[in-house]
This record gives sequence, C-alpha cells and structure tokens, in this order.
Amino acid sequence: MKELLRAISARGGVVRTAALTDAGFSRHAIAAAVANARVIAPRRGWVALPDADPMLVSAARAGVVLTCVTRATRLDLWVLDHDVPHVGAPPSASRLELPRAKVHWSVPPVQRAPGQLEDGILNTLVLIAACQPYEAARAVWDSALNRGLVAKEELKRLPLRPPARRLVEEASQFSDSGLETFVLVRLAWLHVPIRTQIWISGHRVDFLIGDRFVLQVDGGHHVGRQRAEDVAHDAALTLLGFHVIRVTYAQVVERWHEVQDVIMRAVAQGLHRAA
Repeated sequence: MKELLRAISARGGVVRTAALTDAGFSRHAIAAAVANARVIAPRRGWVALPDADPMLVSAARAGVVLTCVTRATRLDLWVLDHDVPHVGAPPSASRLELPRAKVHWSVPPVQRAPGQLEDGILNTLVLIAACQPYEAARAVWDSALNRGLVAKEELKRLPLRPPARRLVEEASQFSDSGLETFVLVRLAWLHVPIRTQIWISGHRVDFLIGDRFVLQVDGGHHVGRQRAEDVAHDAALTLLGFHVIRVTYAQVVERWHEVQDVIMRAVAQGLHRAA
C-alpha cells in the first residue's frame, strides 16, 4: 500500500489508474486503496490522494486540463484578471458542462498526453492570445519570456493565428511586471525614450521618461518603512534635478486616463528633458 501511495504522490497526487497498472500495480491493490479511503476516485479510471491539489482533482473529475490564465496563474506569471477557472477540452467533448468555468474548445498546437491535467507553456500562451485583450495577454507573454519559460524562436515555429503572431513580434523579455507592459504599450505613441527599472541614486525607478522625468507606480506594499524609503529617494532624485511623479496601481489599471494626462502635461512642459 505504501508503495502505491508513493507512486501516486510522485505523479502529482492525481493519476490515471492505467499509469499505475503500467507501473506494475494490480487493479485489486488500487481498488483496495479506494475501498479503505486511502485514495479517492474522482472519475472512473482516475485516483487521487485525499490531500491532492483540489484543482487537479476537479480537472480529472471533469475530464479537462487547466489552461489559459488559470495555468498562467499557477505558473506564477503576471495575470491581470482571473475570475473563473479556464480549462481546455477537445472539440469532441460535446457532453461537457461546466457552468462555473470558461471552456476552451480547441485543438492545441502541442498535443496533450493521456492523463495530462495542466497545459504546457506553449498551449497556455496560445490560448491566452485568443482569450484575453491584447494588453492583458501581452503582460502574460512578457512575464513568460522574462522568466525564461519559453523562447520566441520556439513560438515563431508554431502555427499561430493573428493575435498570437502579433504577440510573438511585440512581446519582450525585459518587462518585470504587467504594469511595466501596460505603461510601455500605452505610451508607445509618445515617441519619447522610456526605460524601465533604471538605477538612480542607489535605488531603482520604475520608469525614466526621457532624461529627467521619473514615473513611479506604487502597489499595496508601499506603506510603512517602504513608504519612508520611497519619500527619501524622491527627495534625493529631486535634488539631482529629476522630476518625480507617483501614481497608484489602481490608476494604471483602472484610471489610465489620469496617468496619461499627467505624463502628457509633464512632457509638454519639457520636464523629461535634461536642463
């Protein structure tokens, strides 16, 4: 019994019984483990440990794979919005009913192996390109490239539709977060050099627009000691001749017009130029 449980654990805690029998375990031993509640059977032909990942158990039960923004979130990529699980299913799975999930009925570019419960990075990115608005998809693609999970050369060799083809050409490995992606995409028309994560006076700044205009984006962690350090750094930048403007995460994501207005007014006054 212990060997069987170790085998299931080594396979992620949720596994097809066929994989276990191929590994030499008898159907009788598997059935006994289910009868003794040492494992559960989420679906015919599948077993799982009682403490297995609930999302993997649910995927096995429904006969789908976790993909798109759900899989990106589990890979710790930068995802803007993730309200319901996104799952993948072949077009032939016509009887599938998952009212609380977004189902992607498609043939993925990379074939899914039997028993696979999560998509690989290529299928994940391709589905995101078709599912999400450009900026949100671009943020995930930038994040994947930045993390080294995929290379553009590999993506370019896939049969891609126009949204994914555009992302292959425009996504960048140099963006550290989705906020950077949003700002850079939304200011591409400005025709002013914008650099990210530049070290000035011992600290990194989020954006350096032109030569002297610093744009800082504050997240929820900018409180207490972090806030005090930010204020001190702003003062140091000002003494060096930089113009610093701080905006919030919510402004960038939800009220971009406010941020854009501030930037345009600063640039109009030449605050981005060296004295």
